[in-house]
Amino acid sequence: MTRLHTAGDRSFATGIALVLTGASLWGISGTVGQFLFQYYHFTAEWLVVARLLLSGILLLFIAYKKEGTRIWTVWKEKKDALSLIGFSIFGMLAVQYTYFAAIVHSNAATATVLQYLGPVIITLYVAARGKRLPTSREAIAVLLAVIGTFLLVTQGNFSQLSISGWALFWGLGSAAAMAFYTIQPYNLLKKWGSLMIVGWSMVAGGIGFSFIHPPWRLAGNWSPASGLAVFFIIILGTLVAFYCYLESLKYLSPAETSLFASVEPLSAAFTSVLWLKVPFSFAAWGGTFCIIATIVLLSRGKSRK
Repeated sequence: MTRLHTAGDRSFATGIALVLTGASLWGISGTVGQFLFQYYHFTAEWLVVARLLLSGILLLFIAYKKEGTRIWTVWKEKKDALSLIGFSIFGMLAVQYTYFAAIVHSNAATATVLQYLGPVIITLYVAARGKRLPTSREAIAVLLAVIGTFLLVTQGNFSQLSISGWALFWGLGSAAAMAFYTIQPYNLLKKWGSLMIVGWSMVAGGIGFSFIHPPWRLAGNWSPASGLAVFFIIILGTLVAFYCYLESLKYLSPAETSLFASVEPLSAAFTSVLWLKVPFSFAAWGGTFCIIATIVLLSRGKSRK
């Protein structure tokens, strides 16, 4: 019995380490993106298309090593192919672009916290679809999310917004895209696996966005520092982050994974404040923790169900 318990503890610890690494890298990559926009004048359009195409190709390469030629089969079934295209454009591409656009108009900390309103949108959607009122736990989570958003966008000065209207628009758009990104591909993920679907959706979304902003139309001032930042976003902040997150599901339940993934907005906030000296008031921190509290409540509710 002791050996089994120890093995279980090690697996749980491994899962926590993986999800914390992945979520932290996601959060830090937002701050690195802000660094590129702020100091090297990169555009969100180029960074999104480059990130999607390069990271997607690398993820598909890993999927090919595991699945072989099965990675092509998803395109042979019309229903799954159409569903994957919809997810690629309105899920993967949308969540990437709205997130970076929110960073351009505000900062990585604010954009990441606003994106984490996605689980609240999902909760309201599920309640509406089930034709029921939210449970007491869900209602408290929604109330905390509203309070947190209010504190975040006003910085405690209730007479005006502390961020631009465009920042709020893209931030809330990112939350809506995150909700769609989470709900829509359920059947695809169940049938084909996360690695393959995430890889293909990145490539397909990147190809689609290439018609708007070709990847060869380089943007920004290139230097060793900016090149290293782009490398971080594509390799560590996307490829390694996704891989760690997906691997953590082998050791943790989805509810536990989503709970520990809430470290992402914290990592974005801390790195933005410490590295880029982004002003973040006491009220903004309060709003951040309110929104993270919603994730904790909703994740615990999933775990009990």
